[in-house]
Amino acid sequence: QVQLVESGGGLVQPGGSLRLSCAASGSIGSIYAMGWYRQAPGKQRGLVAAFTSGGTNYADSVKGRFTFSRDNAKNTVYLQMNSLKPEDTAVYYCNARIRTLTDYLFRDYWGQGTQVTVSS
Repeated sequence: QVQLVESGGGLVQPGGSLRLSCAASGSIGSIYAMGWYRQAPGKQRGLVAAFTSGGTNYADSVKGRFTFSRDNAKNTVYLQMNSLKPEDTAVYYCNARIRTLTDYLFRDYWGQGTQVTVSS
């Protein structure tokens, strides 16, 4: 089994910063991709930032404000969020496409989500 544990959400004022972390653990054989998605009330879940073998992709709405990074040795990814806006308010989910030690297929795993609220 694989677990994704997120941390770092919270309440911040507009213009402020937060840093999210997501650590993958368990029976990990290979990681194809890891990233962050978010879902605001009444909206569909959408990509924020993610890396694959092709590089790192960002949603247009966060380019220049958010920075994705990863520590391969720790199977951990981070999302540094600067210049936060009220429209960034959402539940942020970590996603990973992983092949476990006992599987031959890559499967998607999700964290439990962490709330980010940007409000004055």
